[in-house]
Amino acid sequence: MKQSISLNAARAFIEAHFDEPVTLAQLAALSALSVSRFATVFRQQYGSSPYRYLCGLRIQRAQTLLLAGVPGSVVATEVGFFDQSHFGRHFKRCCGMTPSMFIARAGAKATHATHATHATHATHATHATHATKQGDAMSTVSRSASAITSSC
Repeated sequence: MKQSISLNAARAFIEAHFDEPVTLAQLAALSALSVSRFATVFRQQYGSSPYRYLCGLRIQRAQTLLLAGVPGSVVATEVGFFDQSHFGRHFKRCCGMTPSMFIARAGAKATHATHATHATHATHATHATHATKQGDAMSTVSRSASAITSSC
């Protein structure tokens, strides 16, 4: 129980300082554990190493910034990566695509959802007898368009 509480403090520290350099020694000190014991217990508790957890948080924030139109070079430093190359490597390993592919895919999904919504509205206006089916289809399209994966 005590280890769980100390790990929560370390995890909260990672989440609050993901955009800064975070060391295992800092996290281990917060948890009152040795560096090797902290790494082992963290992995057991959260299912990934502290470094992968940190990278995952950075990538999630990066996705949000990329979708907001922030350039990749700025995103890289904003979320705590050393440079754009470092960011791109981690992004691709985590998400299976480059940041530019992510932006293109998000744009394609948004465009597809917009076209599908407009088509649904036109069909709905023309075929009032199918109002229930069209409404269901429109809400499904809207939900899928907004479901761009923000986790790795």
